Amino acid sequence: MEQTTLIGQTRETGLPSRVDDWGTAEGEYKELMLRIGYRSTVAAPIIVAGTLWGAVTVSSADPLPANAEVRLAAFCDLVSLAIASAQAREDLQTSRSRIVRAGDEQRRRLERNLHDGAQQRLVAATLLLRVAQAKLDTDSDAAAKLLRDAAAELDAGLEELRELARGLHPGALTDHGLRGALVSLEERFPLPVELEVTEERLDQHVEATAYFIVSEGLNNVIKHARASMATVRVETRDDALRIEIADDGAGGADTSKGTGLLGLRDRAEADGGKLVVISPPGRGTVITATLPLGAH
Repeated sequence: MEQTTLIGQTRETGLPSRVDDWGTAEGEYKELMLRIGYRSTVAAPIIVAGTLWGAVTVSSADPLPANAEVRLAAFCDLVSLAIASAQAREDLQTSRSRIVRAGDEQRRRLERNLHDGAQQRLVAATLLLRVAQAKLDTDSDAAAKLLRDAAAELDAGLEELRELARGLHPGALTDHGLRGALVSLEERFPLPVELEVTEERLDQHVEATAYFIVSEGLNNVIKHARASMATVRVETRDDALRIEIADDGAGGADTSKGTGLLGLRDRAEADGGKLVVISPPGRGTVITATLPLGAH
């Protein structure tokens, strides 16, 4: 059989390989190695996180030792660890930057919502009350109408503040636990949602993280999936909380295109968990998150 390059052979098998003597091999590559002056060659793969990242090859004019490919493989293992460590540091720094940016954006959004919503309601109510006060002695009917208008502004402002508070930490989560909060969320969701959630009360921080993962996951369904329905399953398994959010939409979700999935992954990993997105085009999206229990 014709001898191919060892890099190609290592790429195909994912294993170290060697040629003891190119003089006994066949094919054009043999002629090239001999013309260069190489007699013996070994190669070994560099595998990072289960994926072939590259390979290293060593050639010599003299026969290489019998265990040369094993020693080269050990060196490549060290290279793999170094690459994985560097990649992890880069990913961590990128994740931290995203979290900081997301926090800044949330604070700006909260400020805008307060300024454009509840604050304006309170300012209007204050002005109405002052005008009503001035008319109390001269035009009681007008003052009464102004007081009703002020009360309506205060009611609207209070409702907007409640909506903001629900976004920060839903009251249902504190009062009724994760299941109750998700049932309340499902009732307001514009698409049918099949909901299966453990009734067990969990650590407050875990419940809050799980709630926001489900909430943001469903928001992604509305914004991007073009789905007709979604399913949410939350269960405890092996000292962990497992969350699955699935839809029957268009699929093809890409975590690098700002769909909010990176934020979900950051939130899960910040609590020592993991989040995986499977989204083949045309076959819907499945988001699976695992959060450790008992760590808080």
